[in-house]
Amino acid sequence: MPPDRETSVEAEFLTVVGRFAGPARGAGLVVISVFGVLATPPDALPLGFGLLALAVGTAVAEHLAGKTGRGKPVAFALTLVRAAAICGTQFLTAPEAGELNQWALNVLTITAITLQWEWPPKITVPAVACLLAIEVPPLGFEDGLPVVLRVVLEAALARGAFLLLLRTTRRIDDLRERRARLAREESLAVERRRQEREYLAVLHDTAAATFLTVAQRGESTAPAEVAEYARRDLAILTGESGPGGVVDLETSLRGVLAESPVKVETRWSPLPPMPASAALALVRAVREALVNVDRHAGVGEARLTVEDGVRVTVRDEGRGFDPATTPAQRRGVRGSLVERMAAVGGRARVTSAPGAGTTVELVWPDG
Repeated sequence: MPPDRETSVEAEFLTVVGRFAGPARGAGLVVISVFGVLATPPDALPLGFGLLALAVGTAVAEHLAGKTGRGKPVAFALTLVRAAAICGTQFLTAPEAGELNQWALNVLTITAITLQWEWPPKITVPAVACLLAIEVPPLGFEDGLPVVLRVVLEAALARGAFLLLLRTTRRIDDLRERRARLAREESLAVERRRQEREYLAVLHDTAAATFLTVAQRGESTAPAEVAEYARRDLAILTGESGPGGVVDLETSLRGVLAESPVKVETRWSPLPPMPASAALALVRAVREALVNVDRHAGVGEARLTVEDGVRVTVRDEGRGFDPATTPAQRRGVRGSLVERMAAVGGRARVTSAPGAGTTVELVWPDG
């Protein structure tokens, strides 16, 4: 996929060149024209001031074309007229008869160079050839040949430098696109690994809950019930658990409580079926909260409250902590609780204080 031309380095480079090449040429030739008039013989001063006025007017047109992006063909035509007028009158404005006019030569070379940055060769080659046809014949072969070689060489070098910079910007765009593609692929790989971990977690939770139920009922469990549990577990794992992919949250939570590292006092309210993704986030968040109680609270029991809505609260009476002072690298609360719930449209809030225990409140949906 090619980079967006509106934001690519190549597009920005072309925009800058198109905006400033003409105004820079105009300003430079106005300064050169001022010095050209100062070197003009007294009897040719009216012509010199006329050429200076033409240079100023063309510079204004080039500035407006660069600023607004409109009127570039008009500015291009005036640029050629200015160069042709100064080159065509070089002997009249020369300080001494028969001397090569530096004013005309500088205007010719600067025009030939800067045009290479704005226009393609199919336009600049005929334009520069016409200017050489005006400048060179009056000089004769001896003085005209060096001028031709100089202008052609400088114009070729200018075009080559422009193409080199353009190629560099395209290379930068290619590298940026490649880096963006690699970042996208890495992000997809990370997401894939996360989904695989979540899938394994669902597999563990659903299977554990089924095995626990069968173990508790023992021989009284009918084969048909076991088959129904298996079908429900398969539906959860394949995302085909009914309209909208809903599952029974209570069953999955009881599977987590059966493996809790601390004793859990529970209080249940009837829960409606909910999407499998939201149920999974709640299950994983509850598991993380119970693990945190075991690791950090300094107590061996917690209280789990499940209310309709869905609101799940895990409370311990342990040592507590100050959430504001939790180091940034500790991602247990932020990654396993807050971000996990936010990702499925829910909310997680952790309330704690030193010596006052910790309460983890999980709500879905948020609001």
